Amino acid sequence: MNQLRDNLKKLGLSPNHIFQLVKDSIGEDLAGGEDITSVATISSSQVSTADFTTRASGVVSGLHVVAAVLEYCGVTHYEVLVDEGAKVAAGKVLITAQGNTQKILLAERTALNFLSHLSGISTLTSKWVAEVEGTKCQIRDTRKTTPGLRTLEKFATRMGGATNHRLSLSEAALIKDNHIVAAGTISAAFTATKKMFPGKSLEVEVDSIDQLKEVIEFKPDVILLDNMSVQLCQEAVAIAAGKVRLEASGGLTIENAKAYANTGVTYLAVGSLTHSAPALDIGLDFRKGK
Repeated sequence: MNQLRDNLKKLGLSPNHIFQLVKDSIGEDLAGGEDITSVATISSSQVSTADFTTRASGVVSGLHVVAAVLEYCGVTHYEVLVDEGAKVAAGKVLITAQGNTQKILLAERTALNFLSHLSGISTLTSKWVAEVEGTKCQIRDTRKTTPGLRTLEKFATRMGGATNHRLSLSEAALIKDNHIVAAGTISAAFTATKKMFPGKSLEVEVDSIDQLKEVIEFKPDVILLDNMSVQLCQEAVAIAAGKVRLEASGGLTIENAKAYANTGVTYLAVGSLTHSAPALDIGLDFRKGK
């Protein structure tokens, strides 16, 4: 367990958070009872060896979360065979576990849910990153994450090669259209935020070139170009002239990612990395006769 804690910390993950997620997930699966199918069909003393194996190629992440699931369920003999963020082909064995058969089966679905979901995010992210390769633009995630899984999902985007946007509302300020409406003006919203939280990074969302020209004068850390066309992003980059970083958001697809990246913006903010990534097909198979 101590080694697992160290591994999670090295990956930028909180061991206590991961262990609580695992505890809650197994608790949800058992619902106060037991795995009646396994208890009825398998001897409590039976021991097996099982492999977590990819059934499709992709970029894998969440391997050490699987390790946490296995350990919580009482399966302490396992080996993680690939690195987090590794690109693997179909048929690759990622983790081998040996132990009580009932306990491996208890861990199976929760482990696969985490592993397939996170690997799906890393795989999709890697495709976006590949699309903008050769430009100076970075793919950046958003807060459009599954409640309770944000740190893991943002970990998965990092493993896919993306850059994290703010992890929480308290980490950095992002003045959006509703803040501007509520405050009255962009100037009022910016001034109030800068005064109250002078040490925090501050980003402002604009939806027109006129707003961009106004905001540039305030010298925010980043300006978010909301739902602007490629042509408008090019114009915005020319106006900013390197004075401020620009981030394009809205209307982005993997097909037009390169065109947006070539405008010269610093970031593409892509919500679909976390809210629409399909799971990577990964299975758990017992070795026959073992």
